[in-house]
Amino acid sequence: MKRAGEDYLEAVLRIETEQEREGVRITDIANLLSVTKPSVISAIKTLSKDGYISQESYSEIYLTEKGRIKAEQVYRRHKTLKEFFFNVLGVDEEIAEKDACKIEHDISSDSMEKIASFVEAYLKK
Repeated sequence: MKRAGEDYLEAVLRIETEQEREGVRITDIANLLSVTKPSVISAIKTLSKDGYISQESYSEIYLTEKGRIKAEQVYRRHKTLKEFFFNVLGVDEEIAEKDACKIEHDISSDSMEKIASFVEAYLKK
């Protein structure tokens, strides 16, 4: 899956989580990602075709089981990397957020597991 697709799945999950609801509007995604509505619509069509989301015509967007699993993986990597940069290394929070977003898509599973273990142990101190 391409980086942009992961970003859209993560955005749907984040909006659901932060607003404590299922079903996300195109406007919500566009605002969160600072993209245009046509960009969101195009991405949603692709993600729907690939089985990651479901949407009736002109209605809210829902993650499928497959989409939720992928979105949770990406979101978990993002949160862990941000915590590592911000809480462990002391990077400015805004920079930590941006860097986590860039790295979450390309980091190997092995490196991610090691960082996650380190962050978990570090934060328990």
